[in-house]
Amino acid sequence: MLPPSCLICRERATNGIQLCEPCAQSLPENAASCGRCGLPLPVEHTLCGDCLRRPPPQAATRAVFLYRPPLDRLLPRAKFHADLASLRLLAALMASRVGTADRPQALVPVPLHRGRLRRRGFDQALELARPLSRHLSLPLRDDLLRRGRATSAQTRLDAAARRRNVRGAFEVRHGVALPAHVALVDDVMTTGATVRAAATALLRAGVARVDVWVCARVP
Repeated sequence: MLPPSCLICRERATNGIQLCEPCAQSLPENAASCGRCGLPLPVEHTLCGDCLRRPPPQAATRAVFLYRPPLDRLLPRAKFHADLASLRLLAALMASRVGTADRPQALVPVPLHRGRLRRRGFDQALELARPLSRHLSLPLRDDLLRRGRATSAQTRLDAAARRRNVRGAFEVRHGVALPAHVALVDDVMTTGATVRAAATALLRAGVARVDVWVCARVP
């Protein structure tokens, strides 16, 4: 059998998680960030100006990496080309770095609308949350939240348009038992509009605390 290759550069992997040592060392860690929104800051354990003025609905955000090379190549490949091996790798990397976060009672992936799910064929947040839940021995609750309204792609929208686009897009399924504390899981956080809308829906339904765990944060 051939040895595993690095999912970034295709050279031989040496650390057991399909990364070579140089690529592992090049991962852009989000070492110091705002505790509420995950925005990179010069000092850890502080809040950014926006969160001081208008705190988001989530209690905390853990954004593991910055959306920079080589993740700006690996994440789109995982998201748009059904590269499930990359999502499993990213989940393992996240699991090794969220151990100091307050432990939620369950993980909730940010869902796609059913129309987009049919076109894409898989939900990248769910495929990221599945192995993450196994690594951390946390329940996966993909039955809690649904995207009841189709929205435009966020990619080409500015911050204000992103907020309008996802306002009221999420709803909690009726009749499901709600954990008191959950962590929303997603791949990339840009302005935070999507996770804010999802967190708001969960809080309004009766969840006491919502955190956000994302693989990468756009600076």
